[in-house]
Amino acid sequence: MGDVAPDFKIESTSNGQPAFKLGNLKGKYVLLSFWASYDAHSRMQNASLSNVLRSASRNDNVEMVSVSFDEYQSIFKETVRKDQIVTPTCFVETKGESSGLFKKYRLGRGFTNYLLDENGVIIAKNISAAELSAYLN
Repeated sequence: MGDVAPDFKIESTSNGQPAFKLGNLKGKYVLLSFWASYDAHSRMQNASLSNVLRSASRNDNVEMVSVSFDEYQSIFKETVRKDQIVTPTCFVETKGESSGLFKKYRLGRGFTNYLLDENGVIIAKNISAAELSAYLN
């Protein structure tokens, strides 16, 4: 915590959508959630955080960026549908755990999430849905 989150660029899963770059969200708080459909804990956490942001009254200044490390887009898309993840910034890194993004954030010891301030500085790690809800309200 206290470090600037490493910037990254990831391709969109929607046709015609431009690639996403984390640095473009400077000026907003960002909830960066890394997960995979095969990891039950990270998947539940991602869905819970998404629900908190959807129902929070003060979420217009917090953008959720959800990144799955599933190796198949079909599994990713089905999981997003089942878990009702509604965020325009939901991506899949199909290189899975061998991707540069996975290594850049050192996710080898388990998936995690980060809350970044408007300057991209990590202010919380592994924030729970209850903690996020308290922060927003």
